[in-house]
Amino acid sequence: MRPTILHVVALLLIGFTVSASAQATRHFVFHYGFTVNVSAGQRIRVWIPMAHSDGSQEVKVLSATGDLPLKKTRESRFGNEMYYAETSKAKQSELHFEIVYDVLRREHLTLGIYSPHLADVSLTDKERRQYLAPDVLVPVTGLPAELAAKVVSDKNDPLDKARAIYDYVFTTMRYDKTGTGWGRGDVLYACDAKKGNCTDFHSLFIAMARSQGIPARFEIGFPLPPDKHSSEIAGYHCWAEFFEPQHGWVPVDISEAWKHQEKKDYFFGAHDANRVQFTMGRDVVLSPKQDGKPLNYFVYPYVEVAGKESPNVSTAFSFADVEAGTSAMR
Repeated sequence: MRPTILHVVALLLIGFTVSASAQATRHFVFHYGFTVNVSAGQRIRVWIPMAHSDGSQEVKVLSATGDLPLKKTRESRFGNEMYYAETSKAKQSELHFEIVYDVLRREHLTLGIYSPHLADVSLTDKERRQYLAPDVLVPVTGLPAELAAKVVSDKNDPLDKARAIYDYVFTTMRYDKTGTGWGRGDVLYACDAKKGNCTDFHSLFIAMARSQGIPARFEIGFPLPPDKHSSEIAGYHCWAEFFEPQHGWVPVDISEAWKHQEKKDYFFGAHDANRVQFTMGRDVVLSPKQDGKPLNYFVYPYVEVAGKESPNVSTAFSFADVEAGTSAMR
């Protein structure tokens, strides 16, 4: 008996239900706090990146407080949202700020049986140009393009090419934060040193993918320890996505795969729920525009004092899981 259209639709709906139930979730409260040390009387400008809701996370701001009034703004290139504060003359030597979020993060699964697709998806011409273009530290010609051409020489399908590039970065790079130069997402450094952190891993992947005509984008936020229910967060984590018409934006996390090598195949096509995303993109121009140069990436508060970037910022980030059956004002 041949299946009817209704049977096919029913099977697809079952697939989506299985997908939703199979995806892991994590519900937590995230505290994003920091202190700015200044000299009284100076002009201060403060930009604070905001976590946002998307297909992988639901975000609610529980509170947003600061020693200066906060205003929500949004930059137009990537759509990153932020809080902005300023004063022409600081009245105190320390300024304190804290944003508290309630976050429900979902595992992002794109490839495999848990991600059926009813139709192909596409990018606008503007999006395609944006995610194929170079960034200051992410060239799409020269050495990374030469490497990519060799790696994908026997591949034709974009998904196969992306997997070949993923495997190359995984096997060639090592997660190593010793010495200097790492952490900037400098592709030429990564090609030479063959080591670094998540920024370096994913910058190399993005450069190589873009050089092959595969749109790719950079995303950044914070990791959550999978074995703890609450803790301080020492630093950021970043990852990438590439675009493939039959699956849309496909997640990859090569540095996590490197640290958990038994999950190499999983992290090609998935992001786990142990993270929260804040912003996207490189060479970020803030809103309102900063006096300094575009930011390499935007995950920490950016502060200008008298028109120049201030290093006198101390951060305090932490999270706590919300117990099942309770609510953090969701």
